[in-house]
Amino acid sequence: MASGSRVTQNGRMDAPDPLYDRVGGHETFVRLVDEFYRGVASDPPLRAIYPDDDLAAAAERLRMFLEQYWGGPHTYSETRGHPRLRIRHAPFAVTSDMRDRWLRHMNAALDTLALPDAERAEFGEYVTRAAAFLVNSFD
Repeated sequence: MASGSRVTQNGRMDAPDPLYDRVGGHETFVRLVDEFYRGVASDPPLRAIYPDDDLAAAAERLRMFLEQYWGGPHTYSETRGHPRLRIRHAPFAVTSDMRDRWLRHMNAALDTLALPDAERAEFGEYVTRAAAFLVNSFD
């Protein structure tokens, strides 16, 4: 049975709950993004690719994007339009080193959440694919 799936009274499989709900909703994503950006702030090469002096706006955008991607509110699209990840990251040199740094901080942040194994694996696989997809400059 898929994680979060339920068998209804008539014996059919109900759609699985979105990962957003299975991991605790908004508060979990706030904690994840706060922890991630603590890591980014302490990593000078990675921090340098964030143009704002304050990481708060970047943190809000990432939180809204992740919440929407994982089945939460559609606030990201409502306020910013389609995510267009490659286009939005095109102005920045995203090298394999930057990808690895980003993943190191994201995985460390994910580990602080103590998610169930299936949800942690699903989240980890997604961020690994997404980070690889955004590489646009080769060392």
